[in-house]
Amino acid sequence: MSQFALLGSRRFAPFFWTQALGAFNDNAFRNAMVMLVAFQMGLDDKTVSLYTSLAPALFILPFFLFSATAGQLAEKYEKTRIIRYVKLFEIGAMVLAAVGFYTHHTTLLLVVLFLMGLHSTTFGPIKYAILPQALKPQELVGGNGLVEMGTQLAMLIGMIAGNALMLIVGFGPIAASAVTILVAVLGYLVSRQIPPAPATAPDLRFSWNPYTETAKVLKLTRSDKAVFNAILGISWFWFFGTVLISQLPNYTRLNLGGDGSVNTWVLTLFSLGTGIGSLLCERMSGRRVEVGLVPLGAFGLTIFGIDLYLARSGLAAMHGMDWLAFLHGVGSWRISLDLTLIGVFAGFYVVPLFAFVQSRTPREQLSRVIAGNNILNALLICLASGFGLGLSMLGLHPSQIFLITALLNVAVAVYIFTLVPEFLMRFITWVLVNTLYRVRVDGTQNIPEEGPALLVCNHVSFMDPLLLMANLRRPARFVMYYKIFNIPLLNFVFRTAKAIPIAGQKEDPDVLQRAYDAVDAALADGEVVCIFPEGGLTKDGEIAPFRPGVARILQRRPVPVVPMALRGLWGSVWSRRDTMLRRARLPRRFRARVELVVDDPIAATDARVETLESRVRELRGDFA
Repeated sequence: MSQFALLGSRRFAPFFWTQALGAFNDNAFRNAMVMLVAFQMGLDDKTVSLYTSLAPALFILPFFLFSATAGQLAEKYEKTRIIRYVKLFEIGAMVLAAVGFYTHHTTLLLVVLFLMGLHSTTFGPIKYAILPQALKPQELVGGNGLVEMGTQLAMLIGMIAGNALMLIVGFGPIAASAVTILVAVLGYLVSRQIPPAPATAPDLRFSWNPYTETAKVLKLTRSDKAVFNAILGISWFWFFGTVLISQLPNYTRLNLGGDGSVNTWVLTLFSLGTGIGSLLCERMSGRRVEVGLVPLGAFGLTIFGIDLYLARSGLAAMHGMDWLAFLHGVGSWRISLDLTLIGVFAGFYVVPLFAFVQSRTPREQLSRVIAGNNILNALLICLASGFGLGLSMLGLHPSQIFLITALLNVAVAVYIFTLVPEFLMRFITWVLVNTLYRVRVDGTQNIPEEGPALLVCNHVSFMDPLLLMANLRRPARFVMYYKIFNIPLLNFVFRTAKAIPIAGQKEDPDVLQRAYDAVDAALADGEVVCIFPEGGLTKDGEIAPFRPGVARILQRRPVPVVPMALRGLWGSVWSRRDTMLRRARLPRRFRARVELVVDDPIAATDARVETLESRVRELRGDFA
């Protein structure tokens, strides 16, 4: 089922439109206010500069003050009820904004801006914490992609609408007021269709103290190293995006020589690119949480950020061009492509990170962890604003700032991937598997979502563990022959995936015993372990008799057993068919079509070796 089918589902569609309408109103109001203050009130330059500088600070301030409180609310109480209160609050804020627009009361408008920041602060922890409750695990990446796409497009349309409405001669303030109030009311009505989302921590002791709770939330956010570093990655995305968006107006004017229509054009390209990249994540990840896309996204941000500088490194010779004149200029399509692809790779980068945080964080803590993420995001946004301003004051023009940010992205990516090698491991796995094979998967929903399980599978090629790693929805510990475990480059992947090397009794009994102990400890911790009971690669394409090791594991730790079968791998890359026939080592079936089939779990009491071998043979069938 395509991710777009979620837009027709009540468990997702009302929430999607509620958050999209809220993102539209945030940006429509902010841009309408800037247009009013900067161009229609006759204020001097210093006053305009004061207000436009104060506005972002007022919007971001609630994220520091109230994120921890918002996280507690989303854990302790039913989420859809809070969403409706938030939307009623938005209606009230937009009514106040209408008074401010009509009377040109800048102080009142700044108060409303603070209230809209509070609105976003309260909605934020619910926005991402509600998805794992509403969606199936295989829908999580697609749902996040749709939310990110909807947010980006709603923000873009809101910016354009806010500017355009306020420019209507004689009716600008009234038009902006009417539209923002109408959208707020529509958002509330849509929110009433969101299905209930029960409290995940109803017994949580609530505290109104923002300082102590912020400290607790940040401590909770750091409790899982992998999740915390994913959050650092998300925060870096906001840093990168803030630098880019904040510099686009000056980049348009100074480097491209364009007017406001060119600024709208480049902003549209970036937003559309981010939406496209976000939507592609589901297809590229095989509908699972695939953090291997994160390094791909990081590399793309740097490559096309550097090329954006190379495409137009100097200042424009002409100024005041509209978007059509710009597109007829030399290098304009290269610049347009760079901005679009920066957005696409931004989507590859951030969507898997959000899905990773959602999938790895306990449900009863997720809202507070998202609140901690929002605090760090706000901090990085502030640092990005200061970073861009500081470089501008040093005399650097926007394209040079883009280059520095793209190069800095390399250092940040290396740092994060060093801290969490799983990201790089998954990237290597994703590239290898998707380069060598075309994989169809069936039945992975049969693997239990929680608790220990033992997976048994036929063994056809040296790539089997990587192929399974890339297609199982739940991380698994693989038991593999120690010589395969020690293959250069792949050893990094296997070590990072905490694979368990094993040897035969005659080869190394100590390694064998350590393997059994490691398997038992992993199952005791509630992990999934995958073994190849044949004890080695098939030499003729047929499934060899299963060895008794699986019985020894189950005797020590009775857990559900899930039979699986790989189809179509015989004669593909790294199988033994070519070696057996003494042909060239070059693979004869590059990009082979292969299948992974997963059967229903079998209780430990029924999982005899003969039964498992028979079931795997049936699953494999004649498609060797």
